[in-house]
Amino acid sequence: MKYDNAFEQQPVIDRLEAFDIHSGNRLERLLFNNRLAIVAVCMIITIVLGLQATRLRLNASFERMIPTQHPYIVNYFENKNELPGLGNSIRIAVETVHGTIFDAVYLEMLRRINDESFFIPGADRSAMKSLWTPATRWAEVTEDGLTGGPVMPDTYDGSPASVGQVRANVEKSGQIGQLVAANFKSSMIILPMLDIDPETGKPIDYQKLSHNLEKLRSTFQSDKIKLHITGFAKIAGDLMDGLRQVMFFFALATLIATVMVFWFTRCVRSTLLVVISSIIAVVWQLGLVRTFGFELDPYSMIVPFLIFSIGMSHGAQKMNGIMQDIGRGTYRVIAARYTFRRLFVAGITALLCDAVGFGILMIIQIGVIQQLALMASMGVAVLIFTNLVLLPIMLSFTGVSPKAAARSLKSEAAALAGEKKHPMWRLLDLFTHRKWATVAIVISILLGGMGYVVRSHLQIGDLDAGAPELRPDSRYNQDNAFVVANYASSSDVLVVMVKTPANKCGQYDTLIKVDALEWDLQQVSGVESTSSMAGLAKQATVGMNEGSLKWYEILNNQNVLNAVTVRAPRDLFNQNCNMLSLFVFLKDHKADTLTGVIKQVEKFAKKNNSEDARFLLAAGNAGIEAATNIVVKDSMATMLYWVYGAVIILCFVTFRSWQAVCAAVIPLVLTSFLCETLMVWLKIGVKVSTLPVIALGVGIGVDYALYVLSVVMARMREGMSLSEAYYQSLLFTGKVVILTGLTLAMGVATWAFSPIKFQADMGILLSFMFLWNMLGALILLPALARFLLIRRDNPEK
Repeated sequence: MKYDNAFEQQPVIDRLEAFDIHSGNRLERLLFNNRLAIVAVCMIITIVLGLQATRLRLNASFERMIPTQHPYIVNYFENKNELPGLGNSIRIAVETVHGTIFDAVYLEMLRRINDESFFIPGADRSAMKSLWTPATRWAEVTEDGLTGGPVMPDTYDGSPASVGQVRANVEKSGQIGQLVAANFKSSMIILPMLDIDPETGKPIDYQKLSHNLEKLRSTFQSDKIKLHITGFAKIAGDLMDGLRQVMFFFALATLIATVMVFWFTRCVRSTLLVVISSIIAVVWQLGLVRTFGFELDPYSMIVPFLIFSIGMSHGAQKMNGIMQDIGRGTYRVIAARYTFRRLFVAGITALLCDAVGFGILMIIQIGVIQQLALMASMGVAVLIFTNLVLLPIMLSFTGVSPKAAARSLKSEAAALAGEKKHPMWRLLDLFTHRKWATVAIVISILLGGMGYVVRSHLQIGDLDAGAPELRPDSRYNQDNAFVVANYASSSDVLVVMVKTPANKCGQYDTLIKVDALEWDLQQVSGVESTSSMAGLAKQATVGMNEGSLKWYEILNNQNVLNAVTVRAPRDLFNQNCNMLSLFVFLKDHKADTLTGVIKQVEKFAKKNNSEDARFLLAAGNAGIEAATNIVVKDSMATMLYWVYGAVIILCFVTFRSWQAVCAAVIPLVLTSFLCETLMVWLKIGVKVSTLPVIALGVGIGVDYALYVLSVVMARMREGMSLSEAYYQSLLFTGKVVILTGLTLAMGVATWAFSPIKFQADMGILLSFMFLWNMLGALILLPALARFLLIRRDNPEK
């Protein structure tokens, strides 16, 4: 009876009758002695969950995108009813190509667009603002005192006199730079959105909403009128529309993986089974997602591909082991059982590390990341069955191509017979010897040191203006650039809430503090303008004193301040007069801009908060973005500590050796540092879309080390030298590590051409981490093993 030379010595048995079906552990006997039942159950599950997957919806949620437990967001939600339109809102800038907005034709077109917008499903119609809404008012001081009214008078009839009256009202409304562009070439419609559509009782369908907005654009845009649309709802809709092209890149990555696996095996049946088992895992995952009531969103769309990629990686290892055993003459069922025995522990440990990498993301208190983590954990749980169990069972029925098995055996036999090694194996084997191992470790230390220094410049949040999730030349970012260029009240607004006792929001002492904070904020880089009750009170004082700017102050006269408060726009204070809103309009929502504003407000609040006035952060899209950045920053280090801690524990349980743990984990740390260095160089900030990639790179990257190191450790325990053990590891699992590393890196690298910027960023980072984790497992791991795993009484040459 012959014995093979792979991972563990097993007898070569060419007939099932000669094999003891009661051999192996209890789990192996349970699975392989009931193969038909297992396959039948899997078919039924696939059909049921496949039907569920067809009902899965693609949507986005504003609340899932924000850290709902952060104090800033808690403050916002507590006062949300008093702050309509300051979270999720749509802004439609209606531009006239010729002349100004003070034209009867333009104003009529604006009225029609306003009316159409009013009936968009999910709009908070009571908080809508434009020149045509009654809430948009003007005020002035006359001989009889303060007077005012709606900007669009009830008597408007489109005559030149009426148009002139509208212009006069606009100039007295304080809306220039906010609802009206400073050059009078466009005006704004602000449309706050509800979370739930009151007509259907269901969450807003953002893709449908985006299509309605595009329909509005196509209906009214002409050579005379242009529409520029911004807001979260439009970003979400554009992302979901772009996902059609994203699916092309996913399909391309799948095709690349299939071609690469076939090139490696030259076996159609085994390649198809590896692909099918990975697709089954994705189907099960999507079906479970639908069963538990979740939806796909633009960020979680990456998860099915990650599950497919992990499945291909583990599947290729199983297929390679079975092919080698069949090539030696082992019957296909027995070969499948042998491979199950050899690789089940390494495979399940690797998948548990993947699950930990995903599961740790649950600590980040942002709904979209937590949902991504939960979905991915479901996928990994499914992979434990579909790729560690179902795939070997399916291969036990079909076997592999005899020609492909003979080819694999010939290559391995030549290598084990001591014939000339493949140049690649000779190169990698150098790193098991002291000289080259020292070189590799020194270079790694230098790279790690450089990465550690450069990563200190890594920024949190968006580093680009507009919507960084989309390309700079996208229609949305062009529309956003128009708004920023023409309005002082940009689409990036942060609101400071000033809480006071009931009916005390107009008190002199309170307004003086608001004015002081307003002045401080106007000195902060990135702040374009501010608006508050304090500013309105100063303007009213000027108006009541013949327009003299010498009176541009807040009068210490409560009767005057009360008169101003009564006529002030309701977005500056609430109905109970126990909260003021200080609007801070920003140039952009880049990390540096938000950090400067937040620090200034917190510093001021610490010195000036009292029972009569408390300054709270934050509402507005920029305020929510600031809270998100803070949560991401606080979560990043914690997340990495937990990920590495869990990986270290799992590796120690598997290898029972701290030296082996160090050899497996140190390459992952180096890759993490270098990935963050790459983010600095490419000007990619750490945010909701990129934070998961850093954790996933660790969880998925350890797979390579586990497959390589498990063989090395087993062979060294049998008495082989490190060089011999590593060489056999390369022949058995190492070549598949190279295959999967290159395959996955090539697949996700195609994402760099995606129209969705955050997917392109993810593709670049994942591709980098796949490659560097592969190189770490093949170069740095054996170099570390040279100094950590070799016993003093068994020195290497």
